[in-house]
Amino acid sequence: MSNPFLPISKQDLLERGIDEPDFVFVSGDAYVDHASFASALLGRLLEANGYSVALLCQPDWKNVEEFRKFGRPRLGFLVSAGAMDSMVSNYTANNKPRSEDVYAHGGVAGHRPDRALITYISKIREAYKGVNVIIGGIEASLRRTSHYDYWSNTVRRSILLDSKADLLMYGMGEHSILEIAAKLREGVPAKAIRGVRGTVWYTSKPEEIPEKAIMLPSYAEISKNTPESKRLFAESYLIQEQNTDAINGHILAEPVDARFIVQEPAALPLTTEEFDSIYELPFTRKWHPMYDAPAENGKTGIPALSEVQFSLVSSRGCFGACSFCAITFHQGRRIQARSHESLVKEAKIMTENPDFKGYIHDVGGPTANFRHDACKFQKERGACPNKDCMGTNPCKNVNVDHTEYVELLRKLRSLPKVKKVFIRSGIRFDYLMMDNDKTFFKELVEYHISGQLKVAPEHVSNKLLRLMRKSSHELYEKFAAEYADWNRKLGKKQYLVPYYICSHPGAGLAEAIEVALYLKKTGFVPDQVQDFYPTPGSLSTCMYWTGLNPRNRLADGNFEEVYVARGAHERRLQRALLQFNRRENAPLVKEALEKAGRRDLIKVLLK
Repeated sequence: MSNPFLPISKQDLLERGIDEPDFVFVSGDAYVDHASFASALLGRLLEANGYSVALLCQPDWKNVEEFRKFGRPRLGFLVSAGAMDSMVSNYTANNKPRSEDVYAHGGVAGHRPDRALITYISKIREAYKGVNVIIGGIEASLRRTSHYDYWSNTVRRSILLDSKADLLMYGMGEHSILEIAAKLREGVPAKAIRGVRGTVWYTSKPEEIPEKAIMLPSYAEISKNTPESKRLFAESYLIQEQNTDAINGHILAEPVDARFIVQEPAALPLTTEEFDSIYELPFTRKWHPMYDAPAENGKTGIPALSEVQFSLVSSRGCFGACSFCAITFHQGRRIQARSHESLVKEAKIMTENPDFKGYIHDVGGPTANFRHDACKFQKERGACPNKDCMGTNPCKNVNVDHTEYVELLRKLRSLPKVKKVFIRSGIRFDYLMMDNDKTFFKELVEYHISGQLKVAPEHVSNKLLRLMRKSSHELYEKFAAEYADWNRKLGKKQYLVPYYICSHPGAGLAEAIEVALYLKKTGFVPDQVQDFYPTPGSLSTCMYWTGLNPRNRLADGNFEEVYVARGAHERRLQRALLQFNRRENAPLVKEALEKAGRRDLIKVLLK
């Protein structure tokens, strides 16, 4: 075939002898034919299983004819907002419009609509009455039930109802999409599909709800801005988090107006063989040639490709389960890993790229040094619903072993044409410190760092770190000391770059001052500080909206109350404290210290 890309035009389809495709995949991202981009990955997977797919990437959502360009698909539309929630993609943590979109042509912002799923489907429904519409991706996955929406400061209904889609897929989707496609081919309408893992459907008939389903508080009960409604919201979140695992998770049902949202259990994790086969599909690993022309800003290509073009995805899932991260809701806590053979094979293909300079930029996943289940029990029982693997008090059953990851890295760095193999996706330094075998720590410092290692202690207050489900500040200090010691032993000049979050639930001015004093003592003040961003699907967002921590029920049966910094001004004060050395921050630092009753620190931080 002369064109190695998936079809993006009617002409592409006709050249393949296809009049109308089985599926039209609508995406908020530009088309990059790489496994890190969902439209390419799922499109290739469907194609490999005998389905025809056309891609409609970053369409003009104001023009209904855009959605008619391929004709009516035989089986339906697959719709995703893209690699990011469209509101997160379009707005900063302080609700300011972003100036660029790395998943767009030339990085130009404005090609992805707000609330993309709702917007795209309104045009699809205008174009074709009664066509099957299935939504998926991160925007669908994390908004699959009623959720707090930071941008409107309200609790919104499931995106399945608000978008008027027929069926929702949550999680990564490979198993679900093939089962859905088979049912559609058999003639089952999308809105009638039931029992597929990793999906959410709706019904107005109570008798359709499976008998063993756990009933969540209703949308009417949790959507009000009252203490009782927020308590019920926290209850609902807790039940949902306890049922994210594919093995021990239950069916959930949520009453919404006169209907019920029904969430099937999560899809089973990919086997190593399945994971390998998906990533070995015939991706070109390039953006589509249509992006070679300059965009409105004169730039070419898709910036997001540069982050992954010479990187290897070795795993999925994360048993770290940080409170502010939604990976638990999306990928789950079980680890799925590719084989050494598959990763080495991909690395060899990578080295043949004329743009390859000898550097593999990353070998990782959500957490690079997680390559196997947290403990021996997870394979049979799943991840514990009520117990954390890591955090300030890690579980005694955690299996700490980097041996297999070390072997993989050694194989990769021994390949011809490979000069260096970096690890740039996050490592859990607490997991690293739990390993009595220091081989990985030594080889990490010796071979896999490009001048600096980015880590995420997030804060220095142990009270706050507990809420974040992160390790203690004391453990971070031990890690930093051991990291410095290994660099001295190996004759390296490599530095730590720690990341900190300000305004996380539980953090007031006193906690921000605690960080500022620590940064003053260590002589490191970060160039960038992350303001807490309340995005759907995370425990921290639940705490932000409710002021409650559902993971800590007190003796009286109530949830622990959590202070929440609200309003742009207090967030600015906290951020200024973490960057106290900037001259422009001096008035804010002084104001923050005065408000906190710590005028004694003005000369300490501002001298």
